[in-house]
Amino acid sequence: MSVDGRRLSIQNHANQSIFVQPFISPVDYGDQVPWILPPTHMEPSLVVPRGPVATDLLFYQAPKDGSAPYDYVDKPLDGDVPKNFGEETQTVEVQDIRGVETHFDLEKDGFQATSGIVSRDTDFTNDEEIKTTYYREVEQLILQQIPGSFKVTIFDHTIRRSSPGAARGPVTTVHVDQTARSGPWRVQLHDPQQAEELLKGRVRIINVWRPLNGPVCGFPLAIASMNTVSLEDLVPVEHRYHDRIGETAAVKYNAIQQYYYWSGMTNDERLFIKCYDSNDGEGPQGVPHAAFVDSRTPLWARYRESIEVRTLVYG
Repeated sequence: MSVDGRRLSIQNHANQSIFVQPFISPVDYGDQVPWILPPTHMEPSLVVPRGPVATDLLFYQAPKDGSAPYDYVDKPLDGDVPKNFGEETQTVEVQDIRGVETHFDLEKDGFQATSGIVSRDTDFTNDEEIKTTYYREVEQLILQQIPGSFKVTIFDHTIRRSSPGAARGPVTTVHVDQTARSGPWRVQLHDPQQAEELLKGRVRIINVWRPLNGPVCGFPLAIASMNTVSLEDLVPVEHRYHDRIGETAAVKYNAIQQYYYWSGMTNDERLFIKCYDSNDGEGPQGVPHAAFVDSRTPLWARYRESIEVRTLVYG
């Protein structure tokens, strides 16, 4: 990898030098930040990278001292390290579901694609407008497209931007948002009055993911099909907030895992990503996923902007 002016040069899998939008903190290179500046002219005809691609993903590496893994959501108050485990890089082949979207569904794979969604104009820089306008759209979409669902509780959302200085960027470490333990905790936290009754039925936690400035070229989302993931691949991680403890899952590399992405996602397309399902019994209850660097990303591609809305789905 080398820095060349405003570009970051890396070697792709054909050992060719290519240039991509890097996901690097500006402090990494001091005043010589190798960000690609947004084009000042109209973009050329958009050629979206499609088809299978080999890429590097980050997987769980256990703490060297053998302790149980943990991480902090916010800066630790007591001077502790933000997390006590590491990552290892593995090269994986990621398959494109474009054109065969209907082959994948929440029950079998843990993710599902849907398109042609009509959305009201929403100011995605305004949290209150997102909650009053976009949340309602997400709720209705789930009730319409997920059979058996009768109640949806939306408990938060995250805007991610790959541009320099963004508050929250793409997450490039493979992970699962919830675990078999934290799923019921979420019900008790967000629906406390009805929790006892709701927990008697089926409970799912589903993230609804969409781009805000599609088509997506940089940092697309890779998702492992759940039927290729074993419970032994998932490692519970104590997820520490200032006022409570949650739990997520880190993911160990396993060559059996099969990863997929939806090339060139547009603003009228949505991905349902299952993070917990009380019906999944002793098996994995959420789907591993991570953003990845696509070495074919055009130099002039927009920085990725996306929103993920996290929901409790009952029924």
